Amino acid sequence: MFDLCKLLQDNPYPGRGIVLGRTADNAKAAVAYFIMGRSDNSRNRVFEETEDGIRTKAFDESKMTDPSLIIYHPVRLLPQGMLIVTNGDQTDTIAENIKAGHCYRHALNTRTFEPDGPNWTPRISGVVKPDGSYNLSILKSMDGDPACCCRYFFEYDKPIAGAGHFIHTYQGDGSPLPSFEGEPWRVAIAAATARAWAEELWAALNTENKVSLYVQLVDLKTGARDVAILNKHS
Repeated sequence: MFDLCKLLQDNPYPGRGIVLGRTADNAKAAVAYFIMGRSDNSRNRVFEETEDGIRTKAFDESKMTDPSLIIYHPVRLLPQGMLIVTNGDQTDTIAENIKAGHCYRHALNTRTFEPDGPNWTPRISGVVKPDGSYNLSILKSMDGDPACCCRYFFEYDKPIAGAGHFIHTYQGDGSPLPSFEGEPWRVAIAAATARAWAEELWAALNTENKVSLYVQLVDLKTGARDVAILNKHS
């Protein structure tokens, strides 16, 4: 099991990342999502809470040059208690398919990586079910070749107390940016509150590149949700 904060500290540019798991007391599902940016356009964003989750929003609307791929709803909570978290507008694709009686795999089979060559940024997605079990996925190009989309699905039907899995878009900084490789990292989760975990993760993210962070802890018995949002632009 890896130390999540050390993984973040050792990687100046993991891009966007999702962490899903279980708190140490085995009572809550743990969810974290962060975004980073290298360009002024990417850094000009904040997370804003919505009725069913969050959306990304320009901090300064006058400085937004291209909203495609950076303005979306990363987190949506469905009426049946299923939580979706992704790094793009595939959040809505998954939500619409689940409402129509399909599964997240069916939804993601209709999508590919982002059309931002030469990076071809992977689409990462997670689904947390009401019982706390969760799925993760990544859609990425074949070694940077946009002619082939590789779809990987990871399903965890019995989460372990104090542990979770972390997936992110990039192996690190570079030009072009190298896509994430391998299985999601198995990481320790010791958070007692959403705010405490958020502050811990925020401190570990690269100061120059971090943009926004969202954390949610869900009580598996009551459904109560403890949420924390941190933005570089207040």
